[in-house]
Amino acid sequence: MPPTHAEIALTGNDLSLAQLAAVASGARVAFSPAAIAAMQASRAVVDGAVARGEVVYGVNTGFGNFADVRIGPADLEALQRNLIRSHAAGVGPVLPALETRALMVLRANVLAKGFSGARVETAQLLIDCLNRGIQPRVPEQGSVGASGDLAPLAHVALLLIGEGECEVDGRTMKAADALSAAGLRPVTLAAKEGLALINGTQLMTGIAGLALLEAETLTRTADVIAAMTVDALLGTDVAFDPRIHAARPHAGQAASARNLKRLLAGSAMRESHRNCGRVQDAYSLRCAPQVHGAARDAMGFVRRTVEIEMNSATDNPMVFADAGVLLSGGNFHGEPVAMAADFLSIAAAELGGISERRIERLVNPALSGLPAFLTEDGGLRSGFMMAHVTAAALASENKSLAHPASVDSLTTSANKEDHVSMGPIAARQARAVVLNVRRILAIEALAAAQGIEFHRPLRTSDALEEAHAALRGAVPRYDADRIMGPEIERAAELVRKGDLLRAAESKTGDLE
Repeated sequence: MPPTHAEIALTGNDLSLAQLAAVASGARVAFSPAAIAAMQASRAVVDGAVARGEVVYGVNTGFGNFADVRIGPADLEALQRNLIRSHAAGVGPVLPALETRALMVLRANVLAKGFSGARVETAQLLIDCLNRGIQPRVPEQGSVGASGDLAPLAHVALLLIGEGECEVDGRTMKAADALSAAGLRPVTLAAKEGLALINGTQLMTGIAGLALLEAETLTRTADVIAAMTVDALLGTDVAFDPRIHAARPHAGQAASARNLKRLLAGSAMRESHRNCGRVQDAYSLRCAPQVHGAARDAMGFVRRTVEIEMNSATDNPMVFADAGVLLSGGNFHGEPVAMAADFLSIAAAELGGISERRIERLVNPALSGLPAFLTEDGGLRSGFMMAHVTAAALASENKSLAHPASVDSLTTSANKEDHVSMGPIAARQARAVVLNVRRILAIEALAAAQGIEFHRPLRTSDALEEAHAALRGAVPRYDADRIMGPEIERAAELVRKGDLLRAAESKTGDLE
């Protein structure tokens, strides 16, 4: 059916990261008329090959090391059903709903391109489930990232044949029962359709894409929080002078420096010590644009890679309807996404690493000029002592998580699949790093807000006062020791949602 105004049209060619996030959060989708025509054309090629008795991998042969085993016409439906059942070998935690929906829409978008050979009714059932909130329970472990994310996608395909388990409105149900309750019928997979549903990189791409979107918010928020720390430590904004950054024209570095300069503009705290004689700040303050900027530039590469992959055909074999042929290749190999996810982990980890160093400066009286651990009555009270330890633990954990998964490979499928990407591991690591950085930045924000308050009645800039007020709306000042864990999580939620960023931007306009 053609999409309504409220639906996102899947063409296979132009799905954006913003649309991916929207669908993950519940937006509806439909196939565009052009996508339906492309799927019909590719299916005709598959049906023609079957009718002519041609031997085509995945259509009438076994899979992987069984590629040389010919399958007779009477067993083609069983071949596809067996493929899905046998490949649904995932284990471990079940994907969160957001990532499951991302996985589903990405696979639907691949089918829309018309290189997969799936019937329109099979592809339509996938988006019908998506639109009705029927989400298969997909274990997140079991894919090595070539031939694509076979096991996770097989758990999605189980739903379409009425097998396995799914979740509807937070309840776990048998897939057959969920389909029946929604007025949907499972499909009987035709030749090649099982392979069309599972051969691709959509798990790693979905996880990496959603992690990237948060990481981009964290990067701009890190500029806001770093600016708060600069003022709390009575630092200087000289290092953010645009002339310095024009002489080393990395785009991300210059953008971060401009943000910091704008965020600190008009600060009475800055003016209070302009002639204090201090020449330079520590690297964690002075070099914030260089570090935050390098992270920005790396994330720009990740974004370009993920957006290409989201709109790519990742099947094997691929159906070329214009020539009427099926060609075997290796587009299922996840190396581009694996490397990009590793770069995302490294970039985000560095945001957390420099943030942790700024927290150290805030809590250490030998470096800050502030009360030890940002508390009065030190000794009786411990203040931010353990909050910094938590940040250090998270930053250290990120060092292990940022070890690239893409440099690893293990041979599978009787040496047929002798080099794999480990892209799903890279994507899950990136997701974990981003979560850790969210919490590190939250701790820095709380510490910086506390530091600013020790300089009252002086005010920081209007933008940073707005960020400070947003933070204090969720977490009050630490005027006595209390349980900090839940308050760190509340601050982390403000960071995740971009509330601190938007508060500052209410005075600066959109930051870069």
